[in-house]
Amino acid sequence: MEWIKQALDRARDERGHSSDANSRQAQKPSRGSHVKAPAEQKVVYSQTRRLNISVDHLRQNRVISGLSDPIVQQYNMLRTHVVQRMRANNWRSLAITSPIEGAGKTLTAINLAICLAREVNHTVLLVDLDLKRPRIRQYFSDEDLPGISDYLIEDAALADLFFNPGVERLVVLPGHKSLIHSSEMLSSPKVVSLVDDLKNRYPARIVLFDLPPVLACDDVLAFSPYFDSVLLVAEEGGTSKADLKRSIELLEKTEIIGTVLNKSRHNRQGYSYY
Repeated sequence: MEWIKQALDRARDERGHSSDANSRQAQKPSRGSHVKAPAEQKVVYSQTRRLNISVDHLRQNRVISGLSDPIVQQYNMLRTHVVQRMRANNWRSLAITSPIEGAGKTLTAINLAICLAREVNHTVLLVDLDLKRPRIRQYFSDEDLPGISDYLIEDAALADLFFNPGVERLVVLPGHKSLIHSSEMLSSPKVVSLVDDLKNRYPARIVLFDLPPVLACDDVLAFSPYFDSVLLVAEEGGTSKADLKRSIELLEKTEIIGTVLNKSRHNRQGYSYY
């Protein structure tokens, strides 16, 4: 899909970013600078809920459940691209979105988070900020677990909402109830304060935000000041050139780390990265 690469290149050119500028930016100190976690350090979850997740449940939902999964290598390649770009630019947070619904952004966010967490240099926090249609929890469990909406609306204790899905170095902050006024909530002082804490509490943490589709509502634009970069997920045969182009235009002031093309006919795993 050469047109995807051309659209991304054009967007980068219009922002006036050059490789020299990126190099200078990477050399600047940042509060988001990556600090490697000690390789021998084992994460102990003494307060975070640990879910006993069925492997069959994960497989039914196409979530990576082991190193033998056919899609693992493709997500490992995506992980490498993402980590290299984030380290080069001192980025700590990544939003995952798509132009329209049905492209597979949430599953991409989950599987990317799992592969990222398998590296010992950092921990990973996956946050469901698709407040209108929170779905991350369903990929892991059929339980009616509390989530971020309970914290935002009912002042639930934040510590009671996180769970570990059985993957070391990965913690999930799920959604729960659908929130109608989601864009206003995403730019509220309570969310801004929460996100700042999530990104900066641990120096070796990468935070992934699963956000709604760009063209479905204004949530991504409202939240864009609070993430470092964004990954676009498109579906071959489902995402039109016009929708992808419009999404890139709307995200012109953000750092687009790349585009994932799901269900690609040009890749036997149904996945490509640009």
